[in-house]
Amino acid sequence: MKLTDPAQTLAALIRCPSVTPEEGGALTTLAAMLSQLGFSNDRVTFSDEGTPDVDNLYSRLGANGPHLMFAGHTDVVPVGDEGAWTQGPFGAEIVDGEMYGRGAVDMKGGIACFVSALARLIERKGVPEGSVSLLITGDEEGPSVNGTEKLLAYAKAKGEHWDAAVVGEPTNPDQMGDMIKIGRRGSLSGTLRVDGVQGHVAYPHLADNPLRGMVSLVDALLDPLLDAGNERFPPSNLEVTSIDTGNTATNVIPARTTARFNIRFNDIWTAETLAQELRRRLEQASKNTALRPGRDPVRYSVEFDARSSPSFLTRDNALIEALSEAVAEATGRTPALSTTGGTSDARFIKDYCPVVEFGLVGKTMHMVDERVALSDLESLTGIYELFIERWFERYASSAEAR
Repeated sequence: MKLTDPAQTLAALIRCPSVTPEEGGALTTLAAMLSQLGFSNDRVTFSDEGTPDVDNLYSRLGANGPHLMFAGHTDVVPVGDEGAWTQGPFGAEIVDGEMYGRGAVDMKGGIACFVSALARLIERKGVPEGSVSLLITGDEEGPSVNGTEKLLAYAKAKGEHWDAAVVGEPTNPDQMGDMIKIGRRGSLSGTLRVDGVQGHVAYPHLADNPLRGMVSLVDALLDPLLDAGNERFPPSNLEVTSIDTGNTATNVIPARTTARFNIRFNDIWTAETLAQELRRRLEQASKNTALRPGRDPVRYSVEFDARSSPSFLTRDNALIEALSEAVAEATGRTPALSTTGGTSDARFIKDYCPVVEFGLVGKTMHMVDERVALSDLESLTGIYELFIERWFERYASSAEAR
């Protein structure tokens, strides 16, 4: 395998059926590539009650700082209806200049490009004057319990320290060079339950329909808007994802109903202050009897998931500028610096060092016929190569200035 060719490195990774939480040979294949470049590899498996065991990989080149980390995951989502794929989901077939396969975009493609970028840089200039590590999990698409969070703590306990990190998630919405993620909104999920009294729909006075109360409570969660956003983040947004009664009859008023919701919130809030605001709204709305004339307040309960994700914003100018300049030089585009989208493993990394995200175009991620243009693989490899070189130069210059 020619490691300087991202199409070859990606094909080798796609051919490993690493549907989360299965390793599928992907970490083994990646570790072999990195060994050829002089990396030392540390494979570690983490376990937790109620979750599957997960294999992870931490690889390092160099023994001294400055230390740049690349983070990502080799696990992929299920293929779905395999018969709907026009090419095999693990075949890495190339058709009309595009490579097909699960993980091509999310995110084996980003890993392959970083490996090839390193191989090119080492071939052209030698090993960077510092350290480069890859922190790769098999648990990003799963519960995210036995992956990056534990691997970071494990590496730190062994004495590892990082000065900056790049996560190779697909960040570009339309074309290479569109967007760098410099932060992420937080995420908080909740479950709202309303209790009523079951009865016959023809005798509503003998029952208490919990859906009437649920409508009032959900309306209070959605209106007014949580905030208008700020110069760093878009407005926080709450989405109700389900309302269920378990009732299959059309002539029975259900006894209870449950709603689930998720909020993607900006740095105006913390998970704690957001939960406090939502509880206030619900308590006030429970006394609204517009849909339940003559009734007592709505009987409800609300629980928030313990594993919330905070919002964060990276302010490391050297890191952001080095990557932005590499993107501009390689593509001719000035990337937007964005905090949009969902969560990623950057939410764990930000507690250890400044982190940004940049990867491929994400249009086909998680879809049937997930695929990536070979030209985009070449473009991202070139961007990563320029970035690695420039980051080390900038870091050395800033250290001298200090």
